Amino acid sequence: MNKVTKAIIPAGGLGTRVLPASKAIPKEMLQIVDKPAIQYIVEEAVAAGITDILVITNRGKSIIEDHFDKSYELECLLEAKGKTGPLEEIRKISDLASMCYIRQKEAKGLGHAIMCAKTFAAGDPVAILYGDDVIIGEDPAIGQLCRAYEKYGRGVVGVKEVSEEAIQKYSSLQVENIEGNVYKVTDMIEKPSKDEIMSLFSILGRCVLPYDIFEILENTAPGAGNEIQLTDAMKTLARRDTMVAVDFTGTRYDMGNKLGIMQANCEVALKHPEIGGDFRQYILELAEKIK
Repeated sequence: MNKVTKAIIPAGGLGTRVLPASKAIPKEMLQIVDKPAIQYIVEEAVAAGITDILVITNRGKSIIEDHFDKSYELECLLEAKGKTGPLEEIRKISDLASMCYIRQKEAKGLGHAIMCAKTFAAGDPVAILYGDDVIIGEDPAIGQLCRAYEKYGRGVVGVKEVSEEAIQKYSSLQVENIEGNVYKVTDMIEKPSKDEIMSLFSILGRCVLPYDIFEILENTAPGAGNEIQLTDAMKTLARRDTMVAVDFTGTRYDMGNKLGIMQANCEVALKHPEIGGDFRQYILELAEKIK
């Protein structure tokens, strides 16, 4: 089974749930303490052994490319001032992986965005890391999925159990336990009504798919929202008995949601090597005031 070395990050959404912050700044560039959300996603992929990353963008998102490019002027300034720590951090960003970019020229859904990456995939399996979802943990979430793909030879989706209310906004999977936190997936549905819920397991931000997914997408009719849904294409893999799910470890933050952004900032700040102690003290003092 081919080792997974390519990743796709769909980042073409408009971020309407976090307006007005996303009016001029892509939601993927909203910061978690001192790094933009998409950097956490790229670092997760790199930590899992991914070497080539395609970011799918649209108009107004060239700032993402600038962030991962070299900044000669800034590097020269930091070097001249002897700020070696920040200089090393900046240089690491542009050396993380082989990055390339393509624009999704029409907003036709996540499935359509992934179709734009067919040439990039070039016959290989691809890891997909949704641009809305930052997952932080000791073992990279996408790495857990890559290992499952290499072990079982099937498409893999990353799942977590969610509430009955939340699952109606996401997807619901029909699953059967194989071992530990790995499940066989036999069916799925996007945005189910209450009586269509198969289980409370939902796909949350990560998957590893075989190259076959591109042909399936090309033959997938528009679904929910009159868009080409990636879930509908993955359903075909599930019904062919060629898909598994991994209940991944790590904490997921929904960066397309205002509460998710605040949760990410607070929890990451508490562990941050520079400000963690002071921020913890601030939170304790604030908690006393709002009791």
